[in-house]
Amino acid sequence: MDYEQLYQQMQSLEKELKDKLSAMQRTLKNISKNSDKGDLKNLSKDLSLMIGFIKDYENLAADYQSLTEGFDTGTYMESGDFAKQISMYCENLSVDIKGEYPVYEMFPHKVKIDSENQELYIDRKKVQCARPQYFVKTIKQSQDKLNKATFNVTAFLNELAEAYAAAIRYKEKMGGSMKSGHDVLLKDLYQFLVPMQRFRREYDIQSYAFDLARLYNSDAEFTKDGRRFEFGPSRHSSKLIRILDQDGKEQFLGTIRFFAPEI
Repeated sequence: MDYEQLYQQMQSLEKELKDKLSAMQRTLKNISKNSDKGDLKNLSKDLSLMIGFIKDYENLAADYQSLTEGFDTGTYMESGDFAKQISMYCENLSVDIKGEYPVYEMFPHKVKIDSENQELYIDRKKVQCARPQYFVKTIKQSQDKLNKATFNVTAFLNELAEAYAAAIRYKEKMGGSMKSGHDVLLKDLYQFLVPMQRFRREYDIQSYAFDLARLYNSDAEFTKDGRRFEFGPSRHSSKLIRILDQDGKEQFLGTIRFFAPEI
């Protein structure tokens, strides 16, 4: 049984619980009214009804508990059914997904399925969720929120240019032949953009990739000092940063260079 089948049974029990609760609330009003009126005969009947409703409610709640405790979340996740349904809902909701069990990329998020502990991770955040549909909707909402967030592409481009200049100076100092205008690996540039380790938890490589995607999809052309920029590939797949373009297609960025435009 998958979670959606379990959920249908949960919904049925919840309806019964709500109906029983409504009946209890109506009876409680009658109890209050009859006690106020001094109608002990009808009050006794209402109290008997209430006792029956409470027993029924307890039984329904026990059935609900038994249903949820009987669902083997560990097996559900370990069997691969959970991951298959994650992929299915990603396709249905147009959520990008890349990878293999148990680690996936749902750009710009990294997702991990921890079957042993029956937990999920979105980047470094632990999430308790055994329902694939709800989880994918959560990712979708997060992506939509990020896409709608204000982004100063000019400021990011200039910060990137400053990090690029620092990387060039460092490589020159270390005796390298790299000069301004040469390609620098974007993953190397990240170290100069966020030099302190403790800040990389707040602005991780996935956040960096998302900002690169927004720059890639923007109309920005020049830094504040008039230089242009150009993304490039890399021969080493481990050095590539995966992004999505404005059409939702994946692109792989390896390097960037800043240069003065030809006159």
